[in-house]
Amino acid sequence: MQVCATDGSWRLRTLRAAAGERDGLALVRAMLGLADGSGAGSGSDSGLGGPIALVSSFGAESAVLLDMVATVDPRTPVIFLDTGRLFPETLEHRRELCAHLGLTDVRHVRPDVAALERYDPAGGLAMAEPDLCCHLRKTEPLEQALEGFAAWITGRKRFQGAARGALELLEAEPGTDRVKINPLAHWSLEDLRHYRRLRQLPLHPLVTRGFASIGCAPCTSPTRPGEPPRAGR
Repeated sequence: MQVCATDGSWRLRTLRAAAGERDGLALVRAMLGLADGSGAGSGSDSGLGGPIALVSSFGAESAVLLDMVATVDPRTPVIFLDTGRLFPETLEHRRELCAHLGLTDVRHVRPDVAALERYDPAGGLAMAEPDLCCHLRKTEPLEQALEGFAAWITGRKRFQGAARGALELLEAEPGTDRVKINPLAHWSLEDLRHYRRLRQLPLHPLVTRGFASIGCAPCTSPTRPGEPPRAGR
């Protein structure tokens, strides 16, 4: 039966059937294997009507999921949103991780220059209208970068709180026919730290300076002891 172009329920059912009870690396392997129909994964479009990408901020905890994807297939498309307001340490961390993991298809996505010149000519929009700033620098560029993809892998976790507290491993993306894959949804912060130590992954340099979650420089600050991980965002 033909489905509506904005109804990704058939993809969600297909992915759930392939996922079973898996999470973490096992889920990543199953999803990328389903995407190319081989069980090995290359992010190609067999079986889902489109490829799968990983969207990564190369932030405080990003190394874990990037390592999982690279372990399955380093050719997997990785979408990196360079908002133009990131910390220099994040850009250096991205370079270090790409070299360490051997990722071969990292797509450097930037905001539309004309839109920034129109709405943020002085660079102060983050403080004056943060929602509009996020829309111009993150939401619109990401939507364009994801065109043609059947699903995308995110690094969101339940322990990050707020709307993420009930996060599922797989979920339909509202308004599109894509599926969001959240392999780390049920992982704890200690799970992430254990994996990083086990795999000897590089640490984002700002983590040692108290940044538990890292985004754009104007909107990110260190967290205090006892605060939620995203309190500084």
